[in-house]
Amino acid sequence: MISADGEQLGIKHIREAMEYAESRDLDLVEVAPNATPPVVRIMDYGKYKYQKEQDRKAARKKQVNVNVREIKLRPKIGDHDFETKKGHVERFLKGGDKVKVTIMFRGREVQHPDLGEKLLRRLAEDLGDLGRIESQPNLDGRNMIMVLVPKKESATGSGKQEKSAARG
Repeated sequence: MISADGEQLGIKHIREAMEYAESRDLDLVEVAPNATPPVVRIMDYGKYKYQKEQDRKAARKKQVNVNVREIKLRPKIGDHDFETKKGHVERFLKGGDKVKVTIMFRGREVQHPDLGEKLLRRLAEDLGDLGRIESQPNLDGRNMIMVLVPKKESATGSGKQEKSAARG
């Protein structure tokens, strides 16, 4: 039997252990039932369960969810449209999301994958301070795909600054 403060009280009969726990207004909890003799602990079981739940909630808060957002482009995109799409990618990266950039080729455009790759590299270069390339541009059928991930300091720093600025 182990007391509430972790002190070993020795081997006791079950009735004696229950009386000891009741006298201190605590619970008798079996810790190791397969041990010989079984090990029991005197504790406030409600408080123990509450503390475990609080620890679980704290661990869940620290967990980071990463969403994958997708932006689709065409190889013959105009400069203004490109800037608009770049703004969307920038917003996603600042929010801490991964961005899957897809260039869709139609008809004979697929014969010029270099144009698509050039466009993707230009986008990655323009957003180099916010994110980095996770997977290099590669042709998959009629689509060319590249994945950008936010840089560590930009995702956490910028997102918090924007949220605090929105509150103030």
